[in-house]
Amino acid sequence: MDHPRIQGPAQQIGYSTSVEIARKQTYDACAVLGTKRPYVQLKPRCPSAGDDRILTEVTNIVSKRSDFKRPCIAFPAQRRLKASRIQNVTTVESEIPQVSEYTQRRALPCTPGPSQNPLLSLSNPRYGLPEHLVRNFASLGINSIYPWQSSCLLGRGLLSGEKNLVYTAPTGGGKSLVADILMLKKVIEDPRKKAILVLPYVALVQEKLKWLRRVVEGVSKHVTLPDHTVDRSRRWRHDHTSVRVVGFFGGSKARATWSDVDVAVCTIEKANALVNTAIEECTIDDLGIVVLDELHMIDDDHRGYLMELMATKLLCLQQGVQIVGMSATLTNTEILAKWLDAKYYQSKYRPVPVEEYLVYDHSIYSASTSSAYFKTASQLNATQPKRSVYPIREIKPSEYTELKKAMTNAVVSLAIETVEAGYAALVFCSARQSCQATALMLSEAMPSREEFTGDVLDRRKEVLSDLRSLSVGLDDTLEKTIIHGVAFHHAGLTTEEREIVAEAYDRGTIKVIVATCSLAAGINLPARRVILQGARMGRDLIGPAMLRQMRGRAGRKGKDEIGESYLCCEKKDFEEVAQLLEADLPVVESCLTPQKRGIKRALLEILAIRLATHANAINDYVSRTLLYHTMDRVLLNRMVETTIQELIDTSLITVDSTGSYEATLLGQAIVVSSLTPEDGIFVHEELQRALRAFVMDGEMHIFYMFTPVQSAGLGDINWPIFRREMDGLDESGLRVLKFVGVNPGFVNRMANSSQTLPERTLEETNTARIYRRFYAAFHLGDLCNELPIHAVARKYETPRGFVQNLAQTCEGFAAGMVKFCDRMGMGMLRSVLDHMSDRLKAGAKADLLELAQIPFVKSRTARVFWENGMRSLRAVAEASPTDIVPILLLAQPKKWKIDGDEEEKYCQKLKLKADIIVSAANRLWDSAKSAIDTAPYPALHQAPAKRRAKQCLPLLSLPYFYSWCRPCIQD
Repeated sequence: MDHPRIQGPAQQIGYSTSVEIARKQTYDACAVLGTKRPYVQLKPRCPSAGDDRILTEVTNIVSKRSDFKRPCIAFPAQRRLKASRIQNVTTVESEIPQVSEYTQRRALPCTPGPSQNPLLSLSNPRYGLPEHLVRNFASLGINSIYPWQSSCLLGRGLLSGEKNLVYTAPTGGGKSLVADILMLKKVIEDPRKKAILVLPYVALVQEKLKWLRRVVEGVSKHVTLPDHTVDRSRRWRHDHTSVRVVGFFGGSKARATWSDVDVAVCTIEKANALVNTAIEECTIDDLGIVVLDELHMIDDDHRGYLMELMATKLLCLQQGVQIVGMSATLTNTEILAKWLDAKYYQSKYRPVPVEEYLVYDHSIYSASTSSAYFKTASQLNATQPKRSVYPIREIKPSEYTELKKAMTNAVVSLAIETVEAGYAALVFCSARQSCQATALMLSEAMPSREEFTGDVLDRRKEVLSDLRSLSVGLDDTLEKTIIHGVAFHHAGLTTEEREIVAEAYDRGTIKVIVATCSLAAGINLPARRVILQGARMGRDLIGPAMLRQMRGRAGRKGKDEIGESYLCCEKKDFEEVAQLLEADLPVVESCLTPQKRGIKRALLEILAIRLATHANAINDYVSRTLLYHTMDRVLLNRMVETTIQELIDTSLITVDSTGSYEATLLGQAIVVSSLTPEDGIFVHEELQRALRAFVMDGEMHIFYMFTPVQSAGLGDINWPIFRREMDGLDESGLRVLKFVGVNPGFVNRMANSSQTLPERTLEETNTARIYRRFYAAFHLGDLCNELPIHAVARKYETPRGFVQNLAQTCEGFAAGMVKFCDRMGMGMLRSVLDHMSDRLKAGAKADLLELAQIPFVKSRTARVFWENGMRSLRAVAEASPTDIVPILLLAQPKKWKIDGDEEEKYCQKLKLKADIIVSAANRLWDSAKSAIDTAPYPALHQAPAKRRAKQCLPLLSLPYFYSWCRPCIQD
């Protein structure tokens, strides 16, 4: 009896294995038994050109060995999948005009220009911008501004910095330019003033950093200082008239201080720390303007309270600091403006009109407003729908198994139609796995190579070459999709991979990006057509603010005359989607409420930085919070009194007989290390235990101390892997295991079951925190011992982007731990943590820390340099780039099998990287020598010179350093 053959995962989604392809081919065979001569050439009957096969070249047994060719896999000359056609519906009902708020915009100019209104030119004297700055804006494509931007900027007291501003505008409406102009005008006209730009995500900080540096390139501040006023020791670092833009974020390599900055682009945590430092050092009067981008983040449960704390402190100080807040998803703008004592401005203008559609069951319905969406969804979801809603277009059902689902077929058909029309598409998926699967499916339906025009293929190969040259190598899925013009973008990729993909998309090399919903709140990647594959993020329905941001990515100014947004739905989600589309944006609320526990950190912080010391000053501070405008005053006063008492009971503050409050040493340490009071107390208890019995004969205890106490940045535990790593611990590691409270029996039980960590009570939450931190410590141990990111990701079965993010998160937490120990007087523990923090940044052991200061020379790459004789900064500085290239080739994670032209381009990429390495090594070497050479020998005994000499110790080879500085460092 024949049994049906069981299909594997590949066959179930439409792929054929090479074995199956071989079985389908037929051969002409002849008997060769006992024949002492070469086989005759036999050729297979290959599939016809019309067959959808990937195997493109197969040459079997040949008569001569020299003619033998191995099978090779190339991307197909023809598409394996064919997208369904989308047809207009020609029924009488569908011809009823669909009224849209943008209907008339198609026939009229979207925006007037400076010829109609001179105030729309940035060179207009009313704005007072330097000519060079205006030219820089023009070179970046900003030749004029919109009417709403002009009206907003010319509001009374805004350009002069006398009034604060809160405003809202749609995504893509140009809201960032208003803040950029106000910020740059302030620092250029008054060189003593500095600016802080606050952004919620590291990716946004990095993107804005690049943009602002291009904007201010060559622009000088309005300053004329005599030569003797310039700090000669810093002249090599900065031109004192240039606008210095510096980024501050977790994992940042910037070593600049507050005095080295004109514009600081920061994450929320770093910005708050900068303001605290400026208040403590009495330099807050140097701050001229603070810009709070994505102001709606103020009610974020984890980080929002820091934004409110920062703004409230600036309001209390009354130092004339201009506060500018903006967002695309604000509803209670008036309350926020009242809190910040600001003017407010609301704009609904979009420079590129957006048409919105609902896709269901192979049909496309026009729905340009939320009410139209709701009406359409409700009627389609009804048991007996009324025929008052008709589709305007229909998607032909697909014959391919992979495209049988209506929603999948719609996504592929809409994306391919966009590409064939010459535009770009952005597809949003609910999860990382579906991102990659959808990208693969789209790549198989994309135009074949014969349909490529110009140098498209060469540019895509260039992108692949860029990805291959990264230390993590080229992702297998991206290798298959990018050649077809498709890529995916999610947190599972490293930062460098995401940057390369985003740049290729922006240049038009990549035509379709498939991304998770988080991209909508991240970097700016607009498209002609935005396609939402469902309305979920994981299993949960997305919120109305996120949906608005996703749909707002449609339409690229200067490239598209109109944008399109398609929400593809299944019947089971209709009711919830209809409610989502009709829902109002959530009201922005304070995070200092009792439920969110931000008030305890707020009061501790103002006492620690001495912004308030008595009850009256505390009440004055509270009256300037957003919470004061939204909460009952009696309840608010009672909550403040209760919180003050809790801080006293937990020994974070003290009160004397006169009623004066003061933060204890522990309270100060918690504030300076950017911890919440609850987390700070937990960390202090852990450090106290560590001081009593720190396990110093191994590294595991230190790695454990580095892991963040917040579970948000640690991820889930793979219990079988946890057990495997636990079984591999040495005697020192087992002592750490027991010391911190990890129970091996519990790990075994979790590995043998599918349960999750219980976190119902405070005790269970603290226990779960210990297990998550110890699991993360395994990752850190491998990273610090030169296991590359991609190898760690493979070992722990997690995306390499998550591993990189964990390392960056731990770097930031480690820096906070060092500050905590420093403030608490734990000098020895601070030194150990500081050293291991350097190792974590380098991803290497102690002997490679000098080399790891050079860009691109980290982790395994640094070890390969060491093994090939490049063992010091000086050795790399004196090397030739051509000597570096072979070492970089040895350090690559995979040996690529590429043809001659591709190999040459690949080596050229490594040559450019080698040039950067040698150039950076020379700068580091020269700066280290100059720090010593600028001071005469006797002066090295002075305290400032001693500090400079010690700072240069890691940069210099020991013989050179000791020849100058031995007397300075003997103490």
